Amino acid sequence: MNEKTMRKSRWQTVIFLLIIIVLTYLSSAITQFNFIDGMATIPEAVGWIFSNLMITQESLGKLPKILEKLNETILMSIAATTLAAVVSLFLGLFGSKTTKINNFLSVFARFIASVSRNIPVVAWSLILLLSFGQNSVTGFLALFVGTVGFLTRAFIESIDEASQSAVEALKATGATYFQIVSKAVIPQCLPQMISWILFMIETNIRNATLVGILTATGIGYTFDVYYKTLNYNAVALVTFCIVIAVLIVDFISNYIRRVIL
Repeated sequence: MNEKTMRKSRWQTVIFLLIIIVLTYLSSAITQFNFIDGMATIPEAVGWIFSNLMITQESLGKLPKILEKLNETILMSIAATTLAAVVSLFLGLFGSKTTKINNFLSVFARFIASVSRNIPVVAWSLILLLSFGQNSVTGFLALFVGTVGFLTRAFIESIDEASQSAVEALKATGATYFQIVSKAVIPQCLPQMISWILFMIETNIRNATLVGILTATGIGYTFDVYYKTLNYNAVALVTFCIVIAVLIVDFISNYIRRVIL
């Protein structure tokens, strides 16, 4: 890299940083947010956390109920992700340039992925809440729809990145569409697909907590009840259980990724 190119790169970096600073200042001015006042409240907030969010002997008595709801949330997340993965696999095959059947199905699959992915899970929860009410079905469907959008997009990209040599070889031998998909496409993409599915299980466990607050199900509803009744000791225990569960799931999924990739 010559000196002229390096100088140009430095100027681009400086201009980019200046734009970020200006946008940050304008955003704080428009929203009337004061950074100094915000930073000054941090010590007080930390002190409140350590003085109120403490796990006590009384709150430990609620542990069996909390674990039951946490288990419900984890199972719902796994079920929603698994079913969404099956649907996304077909949409991914239809949407990929490598395995598409026709242009109409390809555009349809990509449209479904775009709409599902670009609407947040919380928004889906609110939309479905109007039709299904506050129950586990609403939470399951919200996670399912959001996951379909993400996994479909991920599967399409994985299939598009697969090697074309095996696909072309099978086509040359007169193989059927099903044979091409099962023998050439899926074996190449399966490790990446499993990795994406594991990632979505982790994500959905986190999302299910927030969805549960809206749909009155799972660990999210338990958290909301304790929070609204100002039972902060129980809130601390619920938060601790959620963090531990997410860490365990993250450890298991990372181990599986190391094995298959």
